[in-house]
Amino acid sequence: MSVVHQLSPGWLLDHLSFVNNINYQLHQHHEPCCSKNEPTSSVHFDSLQMDSLTSFGTSATFNAFDSATQPDNDDRGNCEISIQKYVFRSELFNVTKPYIISAVHNECQQRNEKEYPVDGVKEENCLSVIGKKRKRCVVFNQGELDAMEYHTKIRGLILDGSSELIQEGFKSGFLHPLSEKWDKCSEPVTLPLDTCNLSELCAMAKHLPSLNETELQALQLMEEDISVTEQDLFSRVVENNSSFTKMITLMGQKYLVPPKSSFLLSDISCMHPLLNCRKTYDVIVIDPPWQNKSVKRSNRYSYLSPLQIKQIPIPKLAAPNCLVITWVTNRQKHLRFVKEELYPSWSVDIVAEWHWVKITNSGEFVFPLDSPHKKPYEGLILGRVQEKTVPLRNAGIKVLPIPDHKLIVSVPCTLHSHKPPLAEVLKDYVKPDGECLELFARNLQPGWTSWGNEVLKFQHLDYFVALESKS
Repeated sequence: MSVVHQLSPGWLLDHLSFVNNINYQLHQHHEPCCSKNEPTSSVHFDSLQMDSLTSFGTSATFNAFDSATQPDNDDRGNCEISIQKYVFRSELFNVTKPYIISAVHNECQQRNEKEYPVDGVKEENCLSVIGKKRKRCVVFNQGELDAMEYHTKIRGLILDGSSELIQEGFKSGFLHPLSEKWDKCSEPVTLPLDTCNLSELCAMAKHLPSLNETELQALQLMEEDISVTEQDLFSRVVENNSSFTKMITLMGQKYLVPPKSSFLLSDISCMHPLLNCRKTYDVIVIDPPWQNKSVKRSNRYSYLSPLQIKQIPIPKLAAPNCLVITWVTNRQKHLRFVKEELYPSWSVDIVAEWHWVKITNSGEFVFPLDSPHKKPYEGLILGRVQEKTVPLRNAGIKVLPIPDHKLIVSVPCTLHSHKPPLAEVLKDYVKPDGECLELFARNLQPGWTSWGNEVLKFQHLDYFVALESKS
């Protein structure tokens, strides 16, 4: 369970627990050791030589099979089954201190007293040619004024609601005061750099001759060995309908595919395999790559223009009364775009606005609440597809109305754009058997279809730790 506490302001979530409660168990067949004296109960992943994990290098093929239903004495011969369990690396949620230290926090607070006046003018310190400080007045631009007005409106909600959830987290022991031991353990996390660049791979895949509008059935990761070329991977939805995790190898890199999950690895120009499935969804979560100055400077990922985001075929993907949720940065331009242009173009009515509040393991905001630059919260805009004449799926099942201004408080993953899971906080507002879709996803989860040009990014084996396997 990811929900640690649910109170009237919202939810305190444990993102790491949600990931590790996914059944990341890999069933593997291997030949028994020749010598009876050699142990077989503990098998390490790197030592297993299996057809299902064979890498074909630059040919970008992968094999997978499900051995969950195979008995030990099946027609594979006298082979044995080992169960390898994986957990997500806990240090990736080791956020012990705010991202801005207290000295900077105090400076920000003092500056904000000058920078948040009611007349829309701020005072800036600068150095004159003779080295003395002088003050000059700078008029806020409209974007800054809008951001200040929005922050003033929701500040009390964020502060009071978060405090209530954080105090409950301390009482239950989920959150802990910062200790000297914790402080010394907060070393920066390093990850291997030789991972596959999925977005660049998707860009290259657009030039493959086999990628056309031909309708192909979804690729099932069945119990038989499957060898799939990169053309097949980019031109169809991949499904793992089994109860166990599968591992695929792509360009020499290994990725874990959780049970009951499906995905399409492609960019926005190659969404037709998702549409060809002719499936509609009751929940669609969207995390668009918003354009901003930081993204342009860092070149960390490609971004989409508002026009490109509007072209996402939500009306074709959404079931009647579909719940559409869009992650939005604190830039007011983006908020207005979603509310005034994007949702109306998709025939989606806004029903609520929620806020994700990011805290440390010791219950502090990751950024000062009143920082003029980075805020410790992000927004989610929730809407419903306008009623259609088509009968609702399972119309007899009642769902609760969605409340406004709920908080989702959690310790964020240190990996960029690894958003907290929404499955459990949404369960009261969607049908129990609802079809769920995440767009621009970077990870997979059971019961969901995920799409994006980095959809396998956080499924990379390097983000997981293999526990001792058992036969």
